[in-house]
Amino acid sequence: MKVALVLLFAAYAHGCGTPTYEPSVGRVVNGEDARSYSWPWQISLQYLSGSTYRHTCGGTLLSPDWVLTAGHCIGSRTYRVVTGEFDLTRNEGYEQIRSVDKIVVHPQWDDNCLSCGNDIAMIKLASPVVLNDKVQPSCVPESGEVSPHNDPCYITGWGRLYSGGPIASRLQQAILPVVGHSVCSSSGWWGSYVKTTMICAGGDIRSGCHGDSGGPLNCRGNDGRWYVQGVTSFVSAQGCNTLKKPTVFTRTSSFTEWISDTMLRN
Repeated sequence: MKVALVLLFAAYAHGCGTPTYEPSVGRVVNGEDARSYSWPWQISLQYLSGSTYRHTCGGTLLSPDWVLTAGHCIGSRTYRVVTGEFDLTRNEGYEQIRSVDKIVVHPQWDDNCLSCGNDIAMIKLASPVVLNDKVQPSCVPESGEVSPHNDPCYITGWGRLYSGGPIASRLQQAILPVVGHSVCSSSGWWGSYVKTTMICAGGDIRSGCHGDSGGPLNCRGNDGRWYVQGVTSFVSAQGCNTLKKPTVFTRTSSFTEWISDTMLRN
């Protein structure tokens, strides 16, 4: 398995996490429009409603034919995956559109227990996307890697601009510093709701919101590449940007081997 992991991720290591169009990562308050094509692994997961596809969740391109998303994003619907920069409101500007061949939800995911963890799923595309300067994969962290407290990571997505508000028309980004597990799991924060297989980020005026689910927590590694350190899982029922209730993500590095195994066996 270790050999397989090395071979699998080495195949994409050369081009992963290095966007052609560098994201604007200066001071970001709340969310702002992302620079076009600067998060080239971000996808929109869309479901068929009547004759129209509608955005439901985000996701992360890991290879030309595999996408990472959240388990709670998946149901008994017809889905498609959209890559590239586009306008959800106008329903235009799509870079590449792919139908879905197979969905693999983590076997220990429980729809009735979001805080139990394992909120992760893999989507195999019916045909691979064409990698170019606008569509590229993110890097996957090594198994067990833990992002440090206050690591300046970024959430991206088309989620609601605020609790109960409209979804974003253009891809948004916001800086979400990592909140260490010892802090996030303490009394007054998330407490026992947060497991070691999760990662918290934010907790002040910035957060993910409904529609961002499944999308990445983007963290830059020491090698300068961007890694998908988290999969957006849940926010507080009191509101998306509730103080001391950071956005909670599935910690990708807790599932690196499962991700690899899924890609190899399907």
